[in-house]
Amino acid sequence: MDTNPTPAAVDALIEDLPKVELHVHLEGSMPADTLFALARKHGLTQLPDTLEALQEWYAFTDFPHFVEVYLESVGALRDEEDFALLASVVARRLVAHNVRYAELHVSLYGHLMRGVPARVVFDGIEHARVAAEREHGIQLRWVPDFPADFGLESAQETVEAVLRDGPHSVVGFGVGGVETPLEQYAGVFGRARAAGLASLPHAGEHGGPERVREALDALRAERVGHGIDSMRDPELVARLVDEQVPVDVSPTSNVCTRAVGEIGDHPLPSMLDAGLLVTLNTDDPTMFGTDLTREYRAVYDLGLFPADLVRLAANGVRASYLGAARRHALLEEIGAVAERHGVAAPGLQ
Repeated sequence: MDTNPTPAAVDALIEDLPKVELHVHLEGSMPADTLFALARKHGLTQLPDTLEALQEWYAFTDFPHFVEVYLESVGALRDEEDFALLASVVARRLVAHNVRYAELHVSLYGHLMRGVPARVVFDGIEHARVAAEREHGIQLRWVPDFPADFGLESAQETVEAVLRDGPHSVVGFGVGGVETPLEQYAGVFGRARAAGLASLPHAGEHGGPERVREALDALRAERVGHGIDSMRDPELVARLVDEQVPVDVSPTSNVCTRAVGEIGDHPLPSMLDAGLLVTLNTDDPTMFGTDLTREYRAVYDLGLFPADLVRLAANGVRASYLGAARRHALLEEIGAVAERHGVAAPGLQ
């Protein structure tokens, strides 16, 4: 997505800000060259047979094409080595944008339904997580999920796999896919919460404010993925503000999936003005042709000020499941960066 040129001083601020990302999909972050390597490894003949052709095919055109690319990417992950490779590549790409901590959604049911055991998924991504923290200092955490439109059996199978095989780095449990009524999943999310996992559902991207209400009431959501439809319901906005439930917003993704007509129509500035605790994210970055730096530039072009960019960075830290000491340290660092760039940012501690 093209944006207006960003002033050099704002670009420097964006580059220097320590960042976290809370709504990003592991499989939706797969670069084309990684998919190409996996396709060659596993002999996947349905994909283009040169990297150049695959890169051209990989470029986002419309939502059905995105779904096709996403499913092919998921299907290319077969063994522990594959999952470790993907998580390692994603970690390096996050580090390049000064991301210090990320909570990545993992399409666990998409692997279980193909016969890939949860242990294979978790062992692979855990190997990469430990190596990334050692080599780059980035902390990664996992949010396994299932598609809402696949029904209760898929949800139960997913939560059972997480409770049985999930490592300590799993911090939450999620639901994505096509937005459907969420009440049927209340018991499944209750099991996850009882095990100490945060409730982190997608809601209110295409499904309307009622899906956000269901996420809050039935699933006891601690953060809402997307949530932009909340702005259509003033009472819901007031509730989210009063309870300070974080809303993880991904502007480029919302445009690509046609949840928002064009970037200039995106409600993120209005969400901030209303007092919502908004975090900034990429969702499926390689498939939507974005990264977290581009998201900061895009929202600046919506009329935000440098102080708003600092606020978004701080919101991400506050909404994360980092420990208290690490949150405090990152907020202090964000404050120091803001001061160095001449941006007033009171109340960060």
